Amino acid sequence: MTDTRERVLRLSSWHDDWSGLRAAVLGLGVTGFSVADTLAELGARVRVIYGAPDADRERLLDVIGAERACLDGDAEQLADLQAFDPDLVIVSPGYRPDHPLTAWAEGRGIVVWGDIELGWRLRDKTDRVADWICITGTNGKTTTTQLTAHMLLAGGLRAAPVGNIGVPILDALRDPVGYDALVVELSSFQLHRLGSGPSGSPLSPYASVCLNIADDHLDWHGSAEAYVEAKGRVYENTQVACVYNRADERTERLVEQAEVVEGARAIGFGLDTPPPSGFGLVEGILVDRGFHAARRSEAYELVTLDELRDVGLDAPHLVQNILAAAALARSRGVEPAEVAGAILSFRLDPHRAQRLGESPAVPGVQWIDDSKATNAHAADASLRAMERVVWIVGGLLKGVDIAGLVAEHAGRLRGAVVIGALRAEVLEALRQHAPGVPVIEVEPGETDDTMTGAVAAAVSLARAGDTVLLSPAAASMDQFRDYADRGRRFQAAVRALGGGDAGDHHAPAGEGRG
Repeated sequence: MTDTRERVLRLSSWHDDWSGLRAAVLGLGVTGFSVADTLAELGARVRVIYGAPDADRERLLDVIGAERACLDGDAEQLADLQAFDPDLVIVSPGYRPDHPLTAWAEGRGIVVWGDIELGWRLRDKTDRVADWICITGTNGKTTTTQLTAHMLLAGGLRAAPVGNIGVPILDALRDPVGYDALVVELSSFQLHRLGSGPSGSPLSPYASVCLNIADDHLDWHGSAEAYVEAKGRVYENTQVACVYNRADERTERLVEQAEVVEGARAIGFGLDTPPPSGFGLVEGILVDRGFHAARRSEAYELVTLDELRDVGLDAPHLVQNILAAAALARSRGVEPAEVAGAILSFRLDPHRAQRLGESPAVPGVQWIDDSKATNAHAADASLRAMERVVWIVGGLLKGVDIAGLVAEHAGRLRGAVVIGALRAEVLEALRQHAPGVPVIEVEPGETDDTMTGAVAAAVSLARAGDTVLLSPAAASMDQFRDYADRGRRFQAAVRALGGGDAGDHHAPAGEGRG
């Protein structure tokens, strides 16, 4: 086992000999399949172990020559993994640190990696080896990743957003043309596997950022400390720029604690006046003092808040994401004018504080789909932008206490509609911290019925001038396929109210903080 382990740990290039390696892949989602496809192309013997059938991907596994085992239950999967006797285990992001399959493998001294670790080792398939710009944070990851890639493209670079954003990094790395830069969104799950244990990662980002930190995924990580530690790994071995949030001192501490490449700079962003080596606001103008040759006395002007307001990108949390993305893009050499043009041409994805307008059936009431707000920190940003809200809230809380969020915004709530398979914690928080707010509980039923019921309940609470806000502060998988499915069903229920245009407007109020 020791010799095999050393062989695996020495594999650091696409052009190394991966043939004959016994590789077990845990999970058959989009990430798991990309791993299996890559390792099969490299000549490894691949076995994918998973729990939910997927006819399309199963057919593709047969085509690429990978073995597969669809087994219900950890005990059955573990027995299959043991019988396969792998040299390497690649884990899909959702597998908890204490999962029986990974615990067994690590206990045997078998190398266990995530897809990001594997991707870093295989990044040199083409002569055009991309720089990696890595982005994490409790909220804002996806929008900042998209913004950064958009800016790099505006600067003439071949770039792509990959990783937790939904495009597996291994798919991009196998592009025959190659990239100048990959903008890699990293979840705390993926970061947990980097630097974890004696087979720790050599990953060295060109630039990196942790946008913010708030309690999230505590059930997965086991503690807030472990969650913060995972986030901090984004800065390790950074080559050029560690970007941090001046309004969140924990992100600055993570930069201070990180081992970085000599010469790497700390670049702060925030909504205040920036110091030298910072990005921020001066008299309503977004400015760059980080990469100006005379940054102690001068700054590059990027765009104005008025210009952002014209394109619906002026929400404070979104301005922070724009500044962070600008810092990352400028670190890679994109010119200020190119950054500015990219900002003003950028558009947000659906379900990120997406304005749906009014329904003819409920005049004077605005509807907003912020289904992407899957934690309390994200919902807080949306609620702060409203004055009178009927709040649709609830789902999988992931071990996070919602009481503080309710207490903070009780004064702006016209009413609350509570959804989710387990609603007791949300109902109790509303009872304690918003006792005068009318609350309607939507009992679990068919998925479509849940949103139809929630929208009907919101109609009964809303008055002209109010906003009905779907910002659940919770994950969606208790009742929906994902946050996008939840948002689509919400929009369909709003459209069904009066057959009007609600749901057809895509001018964003903000963004759904990753």
